[in-house]
Amino acid sequence: MTYRVKFFAAISDLAGTDVAEVELEGGATVADLRRALGKQFPLARSLLGRSGIAVNHELAENDRPLEPSDELAIIPPVSGG
Repeated sequence: MTYRVKFFAAISDLAGTDVAEVELEGGATVADLRRALGKQFPLARSLLGRSGIAVNHELAENDRPLEPSDELAIIPPVSGG
């Protein structure tokens, strides 16, 4: 199944895009998405591990199953003072 993922801030800079499409097996989870994105965008891999993944506008745990209709976004950690 194809999932569309939105990137924000530093993740979009490292990935070189603000939207990506990822192919995952049926029954995939947020953890599967995180791994697939790390393979597809190796420069962003370390930041992906520390970023939140929003599913339908809510931060999701790694064990949350995904549906093809879900709206997915990667939210990198915020820094600053």
